[in-house]
Amino acid sequence: MRYCVFSGSSPGIREGYARAADELGRRLVAEGIGLVYGGASVGLMGTVANAALAAGGEVIGVIPRALVDREVAHKGLSDLRVTSSMHERKALMAALSDGFIALPGGIGTLEETFEVWTWAQLGHHHKPCALLNCDGFYDGLNNFLDNVVEEGFLRVEHRKTLICERDSQILLQAMKQYVPPTPMGKWIGRE
Repeated sequence: MRYCVFSGSSPGIREGYARAADELGRRLVAEGIGLVYGGASVGLMGTVANAALAAGGEVIGVIPRALVDREVAHKGLSDLRVTSSMHERKALMAALSDGFIALPGGIGTLEETFEVWTWAQLGHHHKPCALLNCDGFYDGLNNFLDNVVEEGFLRVEHRKTLICERDSQILLQAMKQYVPPTPMGKWIGRE
């Protein structure tokens, strides 16, 4: 089993983000779960990878050729896959993974997370999608998503499929217990 972790190529301003990334990397290994991630040696990406490597875990990095130098591709990986595009990167990361976790990050992290969550909503996969809400990083996003439900643009059942926990151990347990919703139409009001 492998989980894909989306995260920033920057460390962010709070020390808690790096601690959470380190803890997640080590916990994945302790749970016998391999790591698939964006292939960089910097930021939270590097932190989660280094933690998993230090604990003796499987770490697969996937990075587009255009970002090998910009995101400083991790040279310590036994499995670094270089793709021709971001689209190929995301498709390969998804194919290699049994679930998805977002650590704090920027718009790239959000875009990757929302894409795989959308795929789940559409029934393209039945893998768990999750946010590790360290230091309340995703509180505002969770409030926004609740508003999207209230405004009639997202089903409650689909909203519940995005797991969100502050503790990595609880998060991984929730992912193991994940049951995809019963297939239903995506469109609200068109049953």
